[in-house]
Amino acid sequence: MKSWISRPVPELPGSLPPLHLFDTALGRVVELEPQEEQSMYVCGITPYDATHMGHAASYVAFDLLNRAWRDAGTRVAYVQNVTDVDDPLLERAQATGVDWRELAASQIELFHTDMDALNVLAPDHYIGAVEAIPEIVPAIEKLIADGVAYRVPGTKGEPDGDVYYDVELAGKQSSATDAWTLGDVSGLGESEMLALFAERGGDPDRPGKRQALDPLLWRVAREGEPSWPGASLGDGRPGWHIECTVIAQKYLPAPFTVQGGGSDLVFPHHEMGAGHAYSLSHVPLARHYAHAGMVGLDGEKMSKSKGNLVLVSKLRAEGEEPAAIRLAILAHHYRSDWSWTAEDFAAAKERLAVWREAAAKAPAASAGPLVAAMRSELANDLNAPGAVAAVDHWAQAALAAEGGETSATDGALVSDAVNALLGVEL
Repeated sequence: MKSWISRPVPELPGSLPPLHLFDTALGRVVELEPQEEQSMYVCGITPYDATHMGHAASYVAFDLLNRAWRDAGTRVAYVQNVTDVDDPLLERAQATGVDWRELAASQIELFHTDMDALNVLAPDHYIGAVEAIPEIVPAIEKLIADGVAYRVPGTKGEPDGDVYYDVELAGKQSSATDAWTLGDVSGLGESEMLALFAERGGDPDRPGKRQALDPLLWRVAREGEPSWPGASLGDGRPGWHIECTVIAQKYLPAPFTVQGGGSDLVFPHHEMGAGHAYSLSHVPLARHYAHAGMVGLDGEKMSKSKGNLVLVSKLRAEGEEPAAIRLAILAHHYRSDWSWTAEDFAAAKERLAVWREAAAKAPAASAGPLVAAMRSELANDLNAPGAVAAVDHWAQAALAAEGGETSATDGALVSDAVNALLGVEL
């Protein structure tokens, strides 16, 4: 599957100091180990509706990480999936009378357009679940052969053969010190897991499962649903979590550096994906897990199911500048939960205008200290609000320095730094 095309990133003199990031699984900020190449997997969209601000904030967050690594002179291997077959997509297609493939294709194209507009760097590999099925099927077959996956008999009109992952047995079979057991990523207790599992696509009450938290690996074909050849599994389609695991293991080193996504993916998605990976390879999926906060509107989580969405495409259609949208996102720390408001967006548009005016009046020798300040903030758990505040302070000083010596060179460096580090074009 084709990705969008990244815009060029300006090269800056110097480089970012050692990068620190909050690791969800460890519950603390850690220094990311220096490597010649860093690697990142960020979970992609299920393409049944347009990109809302929660999506945008998550992808902008990990775009900051991508840019920080690159500024440090490090190569970055970046993979993102797209869940182009799943229950929500099929349900929306049926409700709207649109072929599910056409719906997916249109929303993927819209997502690409939104990401390009927001100056989000494209992944090196952008892989759909459907195109990964030839690799997913043998992975599930291996899990069955190794005893950590099993078939469930049909009941209440459901066919025989759905395949589930045995989370308890998988944890018991893990004996190494870096092995996976349920809860390693999320740190949650069983009651919390059960509630989230039911809320986020799981089926704890499915008859025939060994454990309520066992996740689906392969859904055998049902009448009226799309299906693909599954070899010994029978025709069907993959479950959600195994998709990302198999894609990541194919295109990234084991373990890769950072697994990223929204905080609503910690459990069950990233928890189960980590288990699948260890069962398949006996190597952890990722070294670190990082998660972006949730974005709300009027005090409630923004979500497709609630219909309270602020859409990037709608703002763009109304003539709003993508750089201002991105700047409104960057005013909030990536790990925080926050709400989109008209007042904050107006402030972002005003901030962008002030920065542009200041860049045209940059005082001589002022850019170097600003770039250093921005880098220091971003190296500290991607503290974009701190970097934004540093530019604010510089801009105020620049505009206040009437009659002083200005420098086009400094103005150009500030513009390049704001673009390279924050992804905002002045």
